[in-house]
Amino acid sequence: MQNKLYPYFIIAGILLMILVLISINTGTYDFGQQSAFKILWAMITQDSQLLKTDEYIIAQVRLPRIIMSILIGSMLAVSGTLLQGLFKNPLATGDLIGLTSGATLLAAVAIVLGKHFRAYIPDVLEYSIVGLFACVGALLAMWLVYKISTSAGKTHVVVMMLTGVAITAVGFAITGFLIYMAKDEELRDLTFWNLGSLAGASWSKNAILSLLLIISYTKLLTRGKSLNAMMLGENDAYHLGINVEKLKKQIVVITALMIGSCVAFSGTIGFVGLIVPYILRSLFRSNYTFILPLSAIFGGILLLAADTLSRSVAAPSEIPIGILTALMGGPIFIVILMKYKKHLS
Repeated sequence: MQNKLYPYFIIAGILLMILVLISINTGTYDFGQQSAFKILWAMITQDSQLLKTDEYIIAQVRLPRIIMSILIGSMLAVSGTLLQGLFKNPLATGDLIGLTSGATLLAAVAIVLGKHFRAYIPDVLEYSIVGLFACVGALLAMWLVYKISTSAGKTHVVVMMLTGVAITAVGFAITGFLIYMAKDEELRDLTFWNLGSLAGASWSKNAILSLLLIISYTKLLTRGKSLNAMMLGENDAYHLGINVEKLKKQIVVITALMIGSCVAFSGTIGFVGLIVPYILRSLFRSNYTFILPLSAIFGGILLLAADTLSRSVAAPSEIPIGILTALMGGPIFIVILMKYKKHLS
């Protein structure tokens, strides 16, 4: 299997490197007669004539943003792939089981009501309060979904999905009420949060995301065969030696951690977990031994391409990245529904 994957990884790696180079050279800052590539080479060779401003733009603005887009795109795509394998549903994403709704709700609480409890928060966490609340919101939503859908030590996937729908409805209702209460500045912050942005990228955030990515992928990226077995049914998977309940718990918990962290650092970026698995599934059908590892790299490619486009289409302004991913994901969502309609008829 690994030998069969190598050509796809090579192609993806080449495509990713091309996108990285394009993205480094994309932006409103003017390097004068030099290109971003020459600045980057001067940084590598430690050229003494390198301007500090040029170095700062590359090292502290563009590179962290490129790395963050790859990390977040990868984790969102893998999360969507895992949930689709678990639910045996090509429309399953973090939105379906309420993770995104939970993260968005507590982020809205932090933005609108944060002034009432900021005095009790340590100074070191004050500027991370929205991100921390978003991560906690995703974890709380996961805990509620898991508790409600589990009885006698067994998790019911259909109940989990329906619970997620209910939590999403309640979460968006409360978020809507907070939007109604918000003042102009808070409303603007909420709007930008819901549209998603990678403008707040930094090396410290990338370090946290990288650590979480390594831990998560070590646990779940090799579970393609288990997900293939789950497609046959839980009883068949159990008879094949798979600990079905343990696998469910791992997928739900780790997916909540990944989605919560992504929402915490970038706001709401939808459809990445839908687009990438759909494209890969059209190539490899539902073989998760291929889809799962490839989604890790193609998710990064998709979000990096969308972020580069968002910074170049309306320069010097920046289109919120969530708008672009929604424009890409909406038609794919409709295509999937049309295929289901034909299948049912």
